[in-house]
Amino acid sequence: MAELDAEPNAEPPTMVQIDAHVDPSGTQIVTLRGELDSSNATSLMAAVASITAERPRRLIFDLADLSFMDSAGIAVLINTAAKTSVLLRNPSPIIRRVLETTGLSDVLRIES
Repeated sequence: MAELDAEPNAEPPTMVQIDAHVDPSGTQIVTLRGELDSSNATSLMAAVASITAERPRRLIFDLADLSFMDSAGIAVLINTAAKTSVLLRNPSPIIRRVLETTGLSDVLRIES
């Protein structure tokens, strides 16, 4: 009998796409698409670490196409806000609800 490498009901890892760029005004923008959770938040942490190492005045997270975020994603946002000014742009309705429920909407600036 052959052994299986994975649990039969194991969920595949979720995907988040991260696009980091500088807009014409020189502001760093990180656009997130998909689902941000504990299985992939380290990718975002690494991307943000390289950006904040350059000490930008402000970092914008574009959340329009982010469909899910758990506490690991929230932790990345909070850690980033401790290093630089953070603006959350265009959160999808579900992400806006997460931000409001956790109280982040009172701490971080949100732009629709």
